[in-house]
Amino acid sequence: MTFNSPRATALAVLVAVGACRTAAPSASITSRAVPDSIRIRDDIGYLASDRLEGRRTGTAGNDSAAAYIARRYAALRLDPTAATASCGRGCAPAYLLPFTAREAVRGEPPRELRTQNIAGIIRGSDRTLAQEFVVVGAHFDHLGRSAVGALDPDAKDAIRNGADDNASGSAVVLALARRLTQHPTKRSILIAHFSGEEQGLLGSAWLADHLPVPLAQVDAMMNFDMVGRLRDDKLIVYGVATAAEMQGILDSANSVSPLKISGVGDGFGPSDHSSFYAKDLPVLHFFTDVHADYHRATDDADKINLGGTVRVVDLAERVIRSIADRPARLTFTKVATTARASSTPSTGSAYFGSIPDMGSADGDGMRISGVSPGGPAEKAGLKGGDLIVEFGGKPIKDIYDYTDAIGAFKPGDEVTVVVLRGPNRDRVVLKVTLTTRGS
Repeated sequence: MTFNSPRATALAVLVAVGACRTAAPSASITSRAVPDSIRIRDDIGYLASDRLEGRRTGTAGNDSAAAYIARRYAALRLDPTAATASCGRGCAPAYLLPFTAREAVRGEPPRELRTQNIAGIIRGSDRTLAQEFVVVGAHFDHLGRSAVGALDPDAKDAIRNGADDNASGSAVVLALARRLTQHPTKRSILIAHFSGEEQGLLGSAWLADHLPVPLAQVDAMMNFDMVGRLRDDKLIVYGVATAAEMQGILDSANSVSPLKISGVGDGFGPSDHSSFYAKDLPVLHFFTDVHADYHRATDDADKINLGGTVRVVDLAERVIRSIADRPARLTFTKVATTARASSTPSTGSAYFGSIPDMGSADGDGMRISGVSPGGPAEKAGLKGGDLIVEFGGKPIKDIYDYTDAIGAFKPGDEVTVVVLRGPNRDRVVLKVTLTTRGS
């Protein structure tokens, strides 16, 4: 999970990931007799092992993690979303979706990182509803050996394994995939693992723009990020107001062995669900909260609460089945952005109400993926997809210029914002009156 603007300085490394099946690191990966907790332990143990060096996007360790997850998809017999690789007898289906992530780096041109998402489909059991999809996903990358973005910079190039962030979410999605393949829902399920989250939701933004199924046929997205440290039965769930029916579905699912859920209505937030909410899709994001090991080299597998993680799987499965089996689609609702999800740094500073598109990294402006309903940006006429090139007389080249420009003003100031809009990049000049959050 990332709570900061992208500042990573990883070297782009092109590593070919073979689609041919190889042996999983543990026999328990494919044994149907092993409980969920053991499967989750094995998945987290491999993904968060030193051999992968923290799975940083653009590194060999990240590619190895992607290949491992693809093998797990093959063992579960998920339908591939890409053409099957032609590498001879014994090849696994092609679940890898390669793309080039453009990473924003302050004071430098955007860096290109060759990486990949992973995706597969569990076909629905209902002849009609199987044409609709629920996306279930998590990011699998982490910080690696880089101190950029880390909260323990004194540890320098120590491996930051990210057991909770986000080997835990990756393992939970695999556990859900196993359950859902055994007993399919009426609607189909698109299982996905994203790269590039720590650099700014790059993988999920790419997949939301390049879905292997029609966007109009996607009903909702369920995201799992840092779900391995359940404490005192407390679980945070973002997006509970993004569909009219969502709170009731969550409450009903939580009636069995209930957790203490803290609901956040907003669908934008510091993880991959934001990329799908920006496409006007209902979302839920499951999160067991930050802890002292967040973005540090001490986030290791032995600190995972396996029993608590299985409880998250139990709850999430009930929620997914409720959404995927209901006769009617969810009713999407736009929600005012909360303080936790906004890019504006503090409650006392000027509030603009836009949602940066962290995956754009154009280098010639700051693209926004959406605007907060009722906020200054929406009232002034800004729209998702606009490329902000000037804010209050200051040129905007990237997210750093953008956040610096907002921080130079105070609530009540009227500023001129210049955007480029549409395929012809029409220049649009808008007047925005900044406010305080919640006004």
